[in-house]
Parts: sequence; C-alpha cells; structure tokens
Amino acid sequence: MMKHWYSSTALILLGVVFLALTMLSGAYLTGARLDLTENRLYTLSPGTINLLKAIDEPITLEFYFSEEASRDLPMVRNFSRRVQELLDEMAQRADGGLEIRRIDPRPFSEQEDRAALLGLEGVPVGPGQETLYLGIAGTNRVDGREVLPFISPAREAFLEYELARMIYILIQPERPRVGLLSGLPLTGEMDFRTGRPSEPWAVYEEIDDLFDLETIDPGAETLPENIDVLVLIHPREMGERLLAAVEQFLLSGGRLLAFLDPFAETHPGPDPNDPSGPQTADVHSTLEPLLSAWGIDFSTEDFLADLGLALQVNLQQGQPPVRHPGILGLNRASMNADDVVTGELEAVNMASVGWFELTEDSRLDLEPLLTSSRNAGPLPTDRLRFLDDPAALADEFGPTGERYVLAGRISGEVDAVLGPADGTTPMRGRIDAILVADADFLADRYWVQRQRFFGTTLLEPFANNADFVINAIDNLLGNADLISIRSRATSRRPFDLVDELRRSAEQSLRATEQRLEAELAEAERRINELQQARPDADLSVLTAEQEAEIDRFIARRLEIRQQLRQVRRDLDRDIEALGTRIKIFNIVLMPLLLTAFALYMAWRRRRAFRSRMDGGAA
Repeated sequence: MMKHWYSSTALILLGVVFLALTMLSGAYLTGARLDLTENRLYTLSPGTINLLKAIDEPITLEFYFSEEASRDLPMVRNFSRRVQELLDEMAQRADGGLEIRRIDPRPFSEQEDRAALLGLEGVPVGPGQETLYLGIAGTNRVDGREVLPFISPAREAFLEYELARMIYILIQPERPRVGLLSGLPLTGEMDFRTGRPSEPWAVYEEIDDLFDLETIDPGAETLPENIDVLVLIHPREMGERLLAAVEQFLLSGGRLLAFLDPFAETHPGPDPNDPSGPQTADVHSTLEPLLSAWGIDFSTEDFLADLGLALQVNLQQGQPPVRHPGILGLNRASMNADDVVTGELEAVNMASVGWFELTEDSRLDLEPLLTSSRNAGPLPTDRLRFLDDPAALADEFGPTGERYVLAGRISGEVDAVLGPADGTTPMRGRIDAILVADADFLADRYWVQRQRFFGTTLLEPFANNADFVINAIDNLLGNADLISIRSRATSRRPFDLVDELRRSAEQSLRATEQRLEAELAEAERRINELQQARPDADLSVLTAEQEAEIDRFIARRLEIRQQLRQVRRDLDRDIEALGTRIKIFNIVLMPLLLTAFALYMAWRRRRAFRSRMDGGAA
C-alpha cells in the first residue's frame, strides 16, 4: 500500500514539474531554438552580432506586413514569421540598440499611407486585388533612412544579410566612397531593338546601394579626391596621366579592385562574332605598363579553357546543351576557403577568362582567391571570334595539370614607374589590390535572373558573382563583419558526385562520337573513290563493291550507336546505384544503428540495475 502511495505521489510531482517547466519555458524561452542544420542556417553569424553590438544610437526597424491580404497565402505568412523571428533575435542581441515595430497597413489606413510614403511596394494579390505589403523601413536618430521595399520569400537565404546591411548603413555616419571607372555599360545602354535604354546591371545597383559611388570618366586625367577604394572594370581607354594617378593612389595607401579581361564578350564595341560588321581585335583590357613593372604576367592573347569547370550552354532551341570550356562554373574547390572574400561563397561563373602569374623577379605576393581546375590550359583568344561549336575547343588544347590563378590578392613594395620625379609624390610604396582576370562575369546573364512578382522586378541570383564584388570592396575597406554575413552558406546542396559521373560519361560519349564521325568520313571517302574509279558512265547505279562498303559502314554505325547507348545506360545505372545506396543508408542502416544503440543502452541500464540489486542482496 505504501509503495502504491509513493508511486502515485511521484507521478503527481512529475506532472507538477512538467507543467512548471512548460510555463517557465513559455515565459523565458520564447523564440529559443537549437540549430542542428549542417551550415547553421538559423543562427546569427558573428558578423551580425558584431554589427548589432556596434550600434551607438538607437535604430528603429518597422516591419510592414498585411495580415488580411495574406490570409490565403500560407507560404508568405510562414515567411513573415521567419522575418519576425529573425528581427526579434537581432533586437535581443542588440541590448536595447534596436527597436522592432510590427505594423499592419490595412487598406485606407494611416499605416498604409506611411508605408507608401516610406517607399514600400504593395503588390496586388487575390481575386479582389488586395494590396500586400511585406517590407521593412529602418530609421536612425539623425534622419537616416533605409528601405527594403518588398522582401521576396525566394530570397530567404539573403534575409540576414539584407537586414544587417540596413543596420550597417544606418550606423555609419558617412558611406565609404568608391571610385568606379568602367569600360562596360554598367549603367545601361540604348537597346536599338526596342528603342529604349536597357536596365543598369544588377552589380552596379548593388554597389550604388551600399557605397557612396563616384563614377570616373576614362578620359579624365586625375582621380576624385577622398575615395577609399578604386574599382576599375575593363579599363581600356585610360590615358597615361590617369594611369599615373592610379599608381600614385596605390603608392599613397589607396586600395584597388581591378577587373581585366583578355576577351571581353560584353564589350560595347563592334560585335566580335558578327563577320558582317566592322571587326577589331582590341576587346581586351590590361593595366600595362604597371603589371609588367610589378612583375605580373597577364596575357591578352590567350584565354583559359577548362574542361573540369566547363558549364553547359544551349546553342539552338531543341538542340541538347553542350559544355563550353570557355564558360566556367567555379565551385568551392576553386575558391580560397581561408580568405574572407571567397571563404563562404558557393558558385562563381566566368567567361573567356585570363590568369595571373608572378615573374621570377617580382617582389609582390600573390594570394589566389579563384583558381581553375587541373584540367585546364590556354587557347588563343582569336579562337572565340567565330566559334560555332564550343565543344570543339575540348579537342584543341592540352590540360597542363596546373591550377591557374583567375583572381588574386597582390601586396608588397613596388617602385613608381609613371609618377613624376618632382619630389611631391611617392616614388615607392606598398600596394594592396585585388585583380580579377575577367570582366564579363559582372554581366547579369552570368549570375542573376530578373523575375516579375506581382508587377515588381525581383533579382534571383543563381551564382555569387556580385557577392564576390561586394566582399572584395568591403575587405579592401577593412570591414570584415559584413563580409561574413554576405558569405554565409546557403541550403543549396549540389549533387557533386552525380555531376562528376555525368561529366565522365559525356567525355566517353564525346570520344565515341568522334570515332563515329571519323569512320563516317572515311567510309564516304572510300565510296567516292570507288565511284570515281568506275569505268562506266552510269554513276546512278552502285556497284557490288560500293554496296558492300555501305553495308559495312551501316553495320559499324549501328555497333557504335549501341556503344553510345551502353555508355548512357552505364551512367544511369551508376546514378541509380548511388541513389539506392543513399536510400539504404537512410531507410535501413540509420534505423538499425539507432535501434542497436537503444538496445545497448537498455542492456547497460539493466546490467547496472542487476549489479545494484546483487550488491543490495549481499
């Protein structure tokens, strides 16, 4: 009886403790969570925490979300909760420096008028075309204002960065000044097909949003004063005086980010692929004679072909895509994981890229940021002018087995080669710069898509090209906090092993197809020789020897086609086998391991219980 009473009392006490813990957790652990994702996708990055701690004057973030207009949009409502949770967590980390206000801009209300006044974008949704607001306006105590007009759920991976960037701008008394000289139409150009100017490049808009941008005319003779970082994009028409000013800017402690190109496909001049138009071989850009004086080799006569990183391109509608060794998709293996500029990037796409090397007498250090694979080698840039079949490039170069530096950080002491020797300018100094051997990769088509969402244009990046640019500028400015946020890993998990299987199979298919084409050409040559050697004049009738040659060719072609099908079947079998192994691991092996672990723990507990019982009996 007493034992039963103890058991009932223990159950009641457990129930009371459970209720107490539930109430306490609701009161004190609201919003708390345990992030077990591989890349810690739901944990604030250290850079965000540092920015929040750097808030001196209070900042207010007003989160506008239309509750009623989103009632039939569960994905949008879930995303709004994600935004609210992140804002609350940031406010908690800011120790009173960040105030969060949630506002529901109902139709015809003062809140809706204020949302429109702040520049937030309302999009019509539903059959009644109600207006949906999903944006944030930030203000500080000195009339500073930053706005995210509309936050797309598709950009959830960039949500923390967008909020941290807003806070970063609001806590800065002045934006860093960036001087930009470009030989490419970053701000848009006239589209002669539509008669209207094209939109500015997305990377230009990102730089302009984050920094105080000062554009520089290539024909200028001096640089603007008080710029913190100089960005040169495809600098082709710089005069000697301006180039000397760039040199003096570097020797005086300025920072440089330069995008050079051995073959700029986005160059706004005559189309190098249009044989009917005026042609020019001068579609490259360099920084000579500075590069040679610094001991840096950069060839403008060759570009780098890379089978290991070649991307697939569509040549004609209805035709299968082919891999283009001149258009590269760089992955994590091609990026310097120890550098803050590239350490957390996932993908960067480049086109007709060059490479940098140090000469033996160079006094500079070259730290690679982006590199090729070992399956790469140089080809003449002239080969890109009238290229009909990109796959043919694979047969024209020999991989060297080396990794080429496509983008790198240079630093060290150099002597002036262009500066005037009048004693008023430094003739020697330390330079710090980041050089990139491609300018085309800044174009939208290599990294971002523009999508229309309820009448609003949204940018949907599929590569980190712009991230690289912003990271590089931030790093040259000395701001590492925003870099760490910008470069956070995403939830994208590419099937690297499957891609490698497909790449190997494509190479086998390519070799077999080449053998078939060679045998086809040989058979046609043999048939033509037999036709020309006939003594009779009736060439419309095939001889027995010709018919036998054709029959042999048809039989051989069928055999090679069977080999092609077998290669494809082997590829599918390898991919299916990989999928089967993964399924077995997830469905069978993991539950077995967990069951075995549970049985082991139960056995240990039972053994310990028996040991205590035996000890008590003794």
